[in-house]
Amino acid sequence: MTGIDGTDRVFLFLQGPHGPFFARLGRMLRAAGAEVWRVGFNMGDQVFWPDRRRYIPFTGDQAQWPETFSRLIADKRVTDIVLYGDTRFIHAEAVAIAKARAITVHVFEEGYLRPYWITYERGGSNGNSRLMKMSVADMQKALAANEPDLPEAPAHWGDMRQHVFYGALYHWFVIFANHRYRGFRPHRAVSPAREFGLYVRRLVFMPALAADRIVATARIKYGGFPYHLVPLQLEHDSSFQMHSPFSRMTEFLAVVIEGFAEGAPKHHHLVFKAHPLEAGRINLRREIRALARRHGVEGRIHYVRGGKLARLLDHARSAVTVNSTAAQQVLWRGLPLKVFGAAVYDKPEFVSTLPLPEFFATPRRPDSRAYREYRNYLLETSQIPGGFYSAVGRRQLLRQVVDMMLSPDDPYDALRRGTAAPRQQLRLVK
Repeated sequence: MTGIDGTDRVFLFLQGPHGPFFARLGRMLRAAGAEVWRVGFNMGDQVFWPDRRRYIPFTGDQAQWPETFSRLIADKRVTDIVLYGDTRFIHAEAVAIAKARAITVHVFEEGYLRPYWITYERGGSNGNSRLMKMSVADMQKALAANEPDLPEAPAHWGDMRQHVFYGALYHWFVIFANHRYRGFRPHRAVSPAREFGLYVRRLVFMPALAADRIVATARIKYGGFPYHLVPLQLEHDSSFQMHSPFSRMTEFLAVVIEGFAEGAPKHHHLVFKAHPLEAGRINLRREIRALARRHGVEGRIHYVRGGKLARLLDHARSAVTVNSTAAQQVLWRGLPLKVFGAAVYDKPEFVSTLPLPEFFATPRRPDSRAYREYRNYLLETSQIPGGFYSAVGRRQLLRQVVDMMLSPDDPYDALRRGTAAPRQQLRLVK
């Protein structure tokens, strides 16, 4: 087989992003000549895959999954598996088995350069990505004959209402219609009922949260003080849980506030910005206030609930994170950055290696030229314009990603070998 023909390819889909993206993707792969199947693990998976003839429910216990998966790929003669995130148990087991049998693993994730891009890689993402072992010099070599213009750094995540809506709908089906899947175990510590409640709460209180955010942001904007920014992640996020030294967000908060109290100039402030999808699983504001009092810096600590990162980055002196993709916007603006976990952008050219107190005392700017080349490399390989949750984003994404999946080369090898298809120009159409 050559080119992007789907003939003789059998794709097995596992769990995907909330909403109809996987179903649309499967339909287009079938149009390309491929055979497509979907394994569902709960009623939310089933509802968002309308093709019942190609749907396989897994209703057993989690311990039975590796044997079931091995049997499925043999029975269906699977050549490719498709999944969203590679660290939850069912996906990690499937990836290990698939690699041992030379089956291609297609991994989707939120964009490393979100919001207007998603990530498509083969074999693994985030801490398991091929990017982890690539140097900036490797990327510069691959880009030697290709220098496209870089789009401006996005100012917000995008598709937020659709993301929250599909998340709430998915968990509603898991809670109230999941009797067929009694062996289902969520990959997060939070129960589906709690997850559903948090999504609904998020939708209901969006106006109040927005008002709180406006007030907090105004205090920072008009405060006239230098400040350092901490973009927070979701505690249950796979990057935080699987690719960082912390198991709880409170552990990270304690390290940052202690380092700030020890090293930052006395007139500097510290701003924590919550993740846009933070729904109150833990009371971050209360924890931050308690730690600030303990270290004697309570008058210099601020907490902002979600909102646009750009508004806070515009006047920040530096940023600290575990391994959030928000750090890409930090580096794009040439701000000093300190990270604690494994991240695809953790390269010595633009991420600080100083101990945290020293970093707060004398933050050093990154090599912006090296970062721009790194970012350029991502835009030419694994970052695809579009999104999972809005109709506009899905249409834009599908125009390019199916050809990439059918290509014999993964995105990084395609650029190196000169087989990468031309990239779409980014169009921010609402």
